[in-house]
Amino acid sequence: MEFLIVIGVIVLLVVIVGIYLWSTYNSLVTLNVRVDEAWSDITVQLKRRADLLPNLIEAVKGYAAHEKGVFEAVTKARAETLSAQGPVDAAAAENHMQSALKSIFAVAEAYPQLQASQNFLQLQGELVDTEDKIQASRRFYNGGVRELNTKIKVFPNTLFVRNLGFTEREFFEVTDAAAIAEPPRVQF
Repeated sequence: MEFLIVIGVIVLLVVIVGIYLWSTYNSLVTLNVRVDEAWSDITVQLKRRADLLPNLIEAVKGYAAHEKGVFEAVTKARAETLSAQGPVDAAAAENHMQSALKSIFAVAEAYPQLQASQNFLQLQGELVDTEDKIQASRRFYNGGVRELNTKIKVFPNTLFVRNLGFTEREFFEVTDAAAIAEPPRVQF
């Protein structure tokens, strides 16, 4: 009889550990997919912004043809954004993009007739909206990374999850936080 009780306790412990491992694995897979989805959202918004820039440049070019350096900086920042691979590259590209956008809006401020152009105003509004969406996407991504990394680091998960192929993810952090604190704006 005691032998059956010992076997029953062992079977019960194995079942509990199995359920725990199954549950932990499934929750880590869910968090991983959520982080991948959030990263995809960021890349979509960065691409949208990069697609808006050529139109914005064309709207400004007609008024400021001699500002070649500004246009080259924006074009280079756009190329960096489109070629970024992962959060670290995207963060560096984000710094360059913010700097380039500030330059192009500084040029726009120097041309009052451009500021009155409906096309320019519409593009500027879309760009500000996209910047807001990028910030929201970054927050969602970083929240998912925080949850995933926490789940990986807590005990007893830390003992076995890396063996299951789960690793911590990088936050999307921009080195110059002041550059992206708020979307680029033009004061009229």
